[in-house]
Amino acid sequence: HHGRTGQMTTRATREMMEVLETAALEAGQAILKVYAEGAEVMLKADCSPVTRADQEAEIIILEHLARAFPDIPVIAEESVAAGRVPEIGNGPFFLVDPLDGTKEFIARNGDFTVNIALVQGGAPVAGIVYAPVCHLAYSASKSGVEKLTAAADFTIAARQTIAVRPCPTDPVALVSRSHNSPETLAYLEREGILERRIVGSSLKFGLIAEGGADIYPRFSRTMEWDTAAGDAVLRAAGGQVTDAQG
Repeated sequence: HHGRTGQMTTRATREMMEVLETAALEAGQAILKVYAEGAEVMLKADCSPVTRADQEAEIIILEHLARAFPDIPVIAEESVAAGRVPEIGNGPFFLVDPLDGTKEFIARNGDFTVNIALVQGGAPVAGIVYAPVCHLAYSASKSGVEKLTAAADFTIAARQTIAVRPCPTDPVALVSRSHNSPETLAYLEREGILERRIVGSSLKFGLIAEGGADIYPRFSRTMEWDTAAGDAVLRAAGGQVTDAQG
């Protein structure tokens, strides 16, 4: 699968993306089943909520990744919560958040996603963000970035290449539905950004990647598995993720 440089060939990249897409869509199907039935909410040790949907989705994703890439370790949110943290060394690894936006899931507003990312050399180089309720996904690798439309049978019905837009005079900012903070609002005031849209979970990365908005400031706590897949999508679309110092 690897050329002499150790970089993935185009075919290997395509095959990997097929695995990630299939795993995400299947996980989404399991999540929607629990969503329809109504899920009981449990609290993890750090008091963040978890449901059966998170757990079932993660098992499906882990099975797909283990079968296709037995040599690449996977850091997955619920496994880590249960104390299973593989050794990643300096090599590539997958970072999985089986249900990003558990609060959105519990509030039943549909803004939750399945996130799978491949991290290499400390940066997300490929990933998928899939929102089962919205029937859409964003898929990115070094071959490019696409917005995917999912069909009712959880297959891909359409693909569209996307890119960020040049920042307009009046940029549109995205604000988090569950994690807004006084710092965020102060930043938007300071930058003179008036237009704001409220979106949950990693969909924010996709919206900026497809040119639907321009900036998403976040000052509250965030974890790498919340951002890795969205980061891969945004980078592939020509955007960037930086800290406050640039």
